[in-house]
Amino acid sequence: MKKTYATSVDDHVGAFLAACRTIAGEGLNITRVSYNKAIDEHAIFIEVEGTPEEHATLEAKLASGGFLNRAADGSAAVVMLEFKIPDVPGAVVRVLEVVSRYDINIVYMSSHQQPVPEDGLSYQDYRMGLLAPSDDALARFVDEVSGICEVRRVDAGAEGIFDNTVFYDTFASTLAGYMDIGQAQLDELKINVNLAMQTLAEQHLSPYRTFETIDQFAELLSRYRGRRFAPRIATHQITDDTEITVIEPPAGSNTAIIRSGGDYLFVDTGYACYQEEMLRLYRQLVPGWDTMAKHAFATHADVDHCGLLNLFDDVTMSPLTAESLRLEAEEDTSFREENPLHRPYIRICKILTGYAPTRQDKIRILPAERVQDGSRPLVHTGTFAFGELGFDVYEGAGGHLRGESVLIDYEHHVVFTGDIYVNLHDMTPEQAEYNRAAPVLMTSVDTDRVLAAQERQALFAHLGRGTWFVFPAHGAMKTYVVAEQ
Repeated sequence: MKKTYATSVDDHVGAFLAACRTIAGEGLNITRVSYNKAIDEHAIFIEVEGTPEEHATLEAKLASGGFLNRAADGSAAVVMLEFKIPDVPGAVVRVLEVVSRYDINIVYMSSHQQPVPEDGLSYQDYRMGLLAPSDDALARFVDEVSGICEVRRVDAGAEGIFDNTVFYDTFASTLAGYMDIGQAQLDELKINVNLAMQTLAEQHLSPYRTFETIDQFAELLSRYRGRRFAPRIATHQITDDTEITVIEPPAGSNTAIIRSGGDYLFVDTGYACYQEEMLRLYRQLVPGWDTMAKHAFATHADVDHCGLLNLFDDVTMSPLTAESLRLEAEEDTSFREENPLHRPYIRICKILTGYAPTRQDKIRILPAERVQDGSRPLVHTGTFAFGELGFDVYEGAGGHLRGESVLIDYEHHVVFTGDIYVNLHDMTPEQAEYNRAAPVLMTSVDTDRVLAAQERQALFAHLGRGTWFVFPAHGAMKTYVVAEQ
């Protein structure tokens, strides 16, 4: 197994060598290294391959060697202070002596001389980015140094300054604060933020754009929780006894609720972080939700489609979707995470949204009359019936994700497309804002954009003459008319 260590090393010759010697001393192999002094001058991310037992021994030795000593709780953060110091010999020395006495580290400093005012007393404005061992030490420091000169706190962001000593700790804690993440996930979040930066930097994208987009993504997830969760909801009558209600959340995939007679089927379920909000809607929209048998269908194995599958008694899906979820449950690499460009984004999503793998006893695998072998973009693999609806099941070749399913009811002209088709032209402003973040972090939401386009083309080519109800996983239902040839 591979494990990434977020090591903290001193900025001097041989520090990285010492960490590597510790790893080599255990006979383990380094499979990835990431270091960018412009972002964090002390953080080196080292991925190592070994057994769980070997990792336990190595972690203890790295800790005892001082490589893992930096506080991982995010409590250490840089504060920017401005000191108005009299422009006389030795004045700044007095301030620096107080800094030293409180064991405060200076990570940034600049100064400039102010114009001489009318009273003839000139001053230097010193701006210092300070890393204190605790909030109490910082407060006592400010109180003491205020007796020497005027002090005020300024916004570090206005200076364009990044904390290049504890950047990853501070940044991960900011993300965690959006979604109430516990201590256990902080290190994993920090590691995957670094992995996203490294992966996208190799695509010649600015690392700061990466951090900015991740921050925006986390803020969007947080923004719509609780009372601010206001999805667009629409109900479409298919027959006298069958209707489909679509819940379109501001962030994440749609959930379609098919009611046929007295039975209900839920197609895809959205993000896990919106469980309470979705449960409230389910109880409003579905009579007897709490006591009924609950059935779901998963179009594919992405985090934003499978977040709430564990709420259901059984979940139907393609064999490959089931395989991806099985790998995930065994803490192996899911199909989406096989793509190195997608891996950090998906892992960040899982941490931020509180995702838990689908319980294997809930999964019901669609019988496959034919297997998708990649020879065609879309292959008919079997059938699936629910109430009055009878679907032909098609499987994509993996343009978006392997195992992706499309359901087509030719009699009632109903189509569920998953993410093979997304209605970009009819999204709420909130949905559109959310959908702009993922392509930046993943470079593309599709595994293979060319193949995904071929799948969309093949999907609509399967629809015969008439008016169709096309239900995408993102965006509103699309009425699609095929004229008589």
